[in-house]
Amino acid sequence: MSINVNIVDQRVRTIVEDYQEYLPAGSEEKQRSAAFVLLCIKHILDMEFQDTIDCLVEGGDDAGIDGIHIGDEQDNEFPVSIFQGKYKKRLDGESAFPENSIVRVINTMSLLFEPDKGLTVHSHLQAKMEEVRSLIRDGYLPVVRIFLCNNGKRWVATAHEKIEQSQLGEQVSWHHCNHDTIVRLMQAKRPVDTSLQLVGKAIVEDFNFRRVLIGKLHVSEIKSLFDEYGDKLLERNVRRYLGQHHRVNRDICQTLLDADSRQNFYFFNNGITMICNKFSYNALQGANYSLQLRNLQIINGGQTCKTIQETIENHDVSNIEDTYVMVRLYEIEGEDTELVREITYATNSQNPVDLRDLRSNDEKQRLLEASMLDLGYHYRRYRDSSPRGEDTITSSVAAEATLAIWRRSPHQAKFRRSEHFGKLYHLIFDEWLNATQVILGVLVFRYVEKKRKRPEKNAPRFLPYSSHFLSMLMGDLLLGACGLGLAELNHINYAEVYEVFESRKDEFYEDAINMTREALEFLYGEGASDTVSLQRLSATFRRGDLLEYLNKNVCLGVS
Repeated sequence: MSINVNIVDQRVRTIVEDYQEYLPAGSEEKQRSAAFVLLCIKHILDMEFQDTIDCLVEGGDDAGIDGIHIGDEQDNEFPVSIFQGKYKKRLDGESAFPENSIVRVINTMSLLFEPDKGLTVHSHLQAKMEEVRSLIRDGYLPVVRIFLCNNGKRWVATAHEKIEQSQLGEQVSWHHCNHDTIVRLMQAKRPVDTSLQLVGKAIVEDFNFRRVLIGKLHVSEIKSLFDEYGDKLLERNVRRYLGQHHRVNRDICQTLLDADSRQNFYFFNNGITMICNKFSYNALQGANYSLQLRNLQIINGGQTCKTIQETIENHDVSNIEDTYVMVRLYEIEGEDTELVREITYATNSQNPVDLRDLRSNDEKQRLLEASMLDLGYHYRRYRDSSPRGEDTITSSVAAEATLAIWRRSPHQAKFRRSEHFGKLYHLIFDEWLNATQVILGVLVFRYVEKKRKRPEKNAPRFLPYSSHFLSMLMGDLLLGACGLGLAELNHINYAEVYEVFESRKDEFYEDAINMTREALEFLYGEGASDTVSLQRLSATFRRGDLLEYLNKNVCLGVS
C-alpha cells in the first residue's frame, strides 16, 4: 500500500464516522465509496465540506453520476462538474478506472444536456438535472468537467478511445483524480521554493522598501513550473481553474495554437502576477536572469498558466520558441499578509471571484467576530478545513443567509455566490448589520436547508429549488410574531426572539411552504406546484419571479 493510498483511506474512514447520517444507507463499503466522492469534490472544487454534501447524488438510478456541482453563470456560460467515484476495498492502488463505468457516463452525458430527452434517475439527481436543463433553455451554455475518481490508476487506452469517440464536443473535458491527486491538493499549502529562467531584459526596482521585477517568461517555462508544482502555486489565487473550454481560456488556447497569433501572445495577454518572500539573481548579467525564488505564489494569471500547461500537453504545438508571457514579481515579506490580500484583491476584483479571504480583515468582519462571541458563537472569517460545530458560523453562510432573508434577495443568495464578497458585499454587510441578525438568519437558513437535504415523504416538488425563498419567508414570519422590524433586532431581544424561533419554527416552515405554493398558483394557476415542470420551477426561483407577489402580499416585519 502506498502512503498516499493509506492517507486517503484514513480520511475516508473519518468521513464515514463523522457524517454517517448524510451517506447512503447500506454496507460500509458503499459508504466509503460515497465518502471518497465527497473528499474528491471538497479538494478539487476547494469547497467547505458541508457544501459538498449537497453535491452527492449517489444511489439507485444515479445514471453513473455520484456527484454534481452547478456553478454560477458567467459570460452566458455556467460550469457543471460531474463526479463518478470507484473506491476499491483492496488498497494496492493498482486498479485502473473501469471502462464500463466510463461508457455509462458517456451515455448519460448524451441525454443529460438535452432538455427534452427523458432520463430515469432518483429525485435528488433529477432536481439537479432539471436545474441544468432550465439554464440551457434560458440560453446559457454548459461548460462540463467530468472527474473520474478512484484509488488506483487512470483508465486504459481502449477506454480513452471511447472518450475520444464520444462526440460530446469541446464543451466537455475529462479528468482523472486519484489518491495522489487528493494528497497533492491537501499539501498545497507547502511553500514552493524554485527557480525561473527569464528571457531578455528585465526591470528590477526597489519601491517602498520592497522589490519589484517585470520580465518575460517563455510559455514552456510556465508548463514546466506547473508540471512540477501544480495547484500548490495557486493557494492565494482566488479563482478556481475554469477549464480550457471557458470562453477566456478557450481564446488563450486558440491563440497558442494559431501559428500567426502565438508570436504576439505577449501583447494579447494581461500577464501573470507572482509574489514571493525573496528573489535573487546575478545582477552582473545584463539579461536572461535565472531567478531563485522562495515561497512562490501566483495571485493573478492562474487561468493563463493552467491553460498554457494543458494546451502544450494536449495539442501538437510546434514552433513556440517565440511565445512569451509577461510576469510581474513582487518580493513581499511573509508577515505582510495584509498587503498580499490588497494586491490580490486589486488584481482580481474585476472578475466575479470568491473574495471571501480578501474581505476577512475588513472592520465589519472583525466586529461580527467579536460580537458573536458574546452571544456564544464562533465566526469564521477565513476559509479553513478544520472541524466545526453548531456554534460555528462561517462568513460565507452568513452572507448567503443575510442576502436571502434580511436583504430579500433569495435568488441572488443562491445563484450569485461568487459576488457575495464582491459586488454584493456592501449590500449584505452594511453598517447596520449586527451579530444577532446574522445568527438568527443563519439558524433559519440551516433549518430550511436541513429540510431540503433530508426531505420528508410529503415534501413539495418545488422544495429543491426554494430553500432560499422559504428562509426569507420564515424570517418575515419570525419578525412578525415578535412584533419587530429588522432594525429593532439586536442583542437586547436576541434571547426572546431565539425562543420564539425554537418553539414555532415548524409552524413558520409550514406557513412558508403554503405561501410559496400560493405564489406559484398566482403565477401559473391552481395546482401549479404539482403540475409545473421541474425545469420551469427551477427557472422561476432562479429568476426571482415570485418576489413581486411575495413582497406585496406576505412581507411581514422587515424594515
